[in-house]
Amino acid sequence: MACLDVALAGLAGADFLSSSDLDRAEAEALLTLAAQLKAGSQRFDLTGRVLGLIFSKASTRTRVSFTVAMARLGGQTIDLLPLVTQVGRGEPIADTARVLSRYCDALAIRTFAQADLADYAHWASIPVINALTDEEHPCQALADFLTLRETFGDLEGLTLAYVGDGNNVAHSLMLMGALLGVNVCIGTPEGFAPDPAVVERAAALAAGRAQITVVHEPVAAVRGAHALYTDVWASMGQEQEQAERERAFRGWCLDGALLAEADSRAIVLHCLPAHRGEEISAAVIEGDQSRVFDQAENRMHVQQALLAALLAPG
Repeated sequence: MACLDVALAGLAGADFLSSSDLDRAEAEALLTLAAQLKAGSQRFDLTGRVLGLIFSKASTRTRVSFTVAMARLGGQTIDLLPLVTQVGRGEPIADTARVLSRYCDALAIRTFAQADLADYAHWASIPVINALTDEEHPCQALADFLTLRETFGDLEGLTLAYVGDGNNVAHSLMLMGALLGVNVCIGTPEGFAPDPAVVERAAALAAGRAQITVVHEPVAAVRGAHALYTDVWASMGQEQEQAERERAFRGWCLDGALLAEADSRAIVLHCLPAHRGEEISAAVIEGDQSRVFDQAENRMHVQQALLAALLAPG
């Protein structure tokens, strides 16, 4: 069995609630380990370990990628659907977290409020992983930067442009980019910018090694960028705002004209599911520069690396 990089030693038994829970060495080591696992040059044995999934939001990629990642490590996954557990009937997080800590070895939680995730982490005695909240999507960001590294090699000095809603994905891209030395430009219509506190935190993490910027014009956001990224305009829980958001985001579709403003080597990313003809054109998501399905696959590899770092014996 393989041994973990010394840079990952501090993650053993830890929670992963935010991209900013990592330092630069840990983020780089996780990406390296994910690439090794993807290539089959590393192997870990988590036989007998159990990952519990508590998902209050619908999921395809996150649910399947965590389940397959754990299986490839030799462990098991149990799906703790709120509708068929006491979680959905209002059992306190404090009780649920302490009981599940007696059964499982880690919990991956996909929910709305970051505060609920923090409560699970407080009460659980096992690692808690952010599988998406309204504030962040850190596992997605790991996959995104692995995809960028596969394309360009060294990440330092690259520019990633995100166009659309300043949501949880935008937050994690800024924080992870800051750690890895990638310039991140977030382009949003007025009124849809990312949380200023997260922008400030990302700028502090960048510490002069990368630039974190927010603009309100799509061409200005993408000009010269090495990666163009977008997401749905209305996230889960915002469906009633769909029509309003379609009006607000008119002109923000990631299409061929916008892609032409980027670096000639630029790749296209989207965390899926995608609404072709809204936030991204069918021609771009299916085009030669799209790495969307490599990016989706990489969720499995980075989560496998993360689980190994959190749970593998020293």
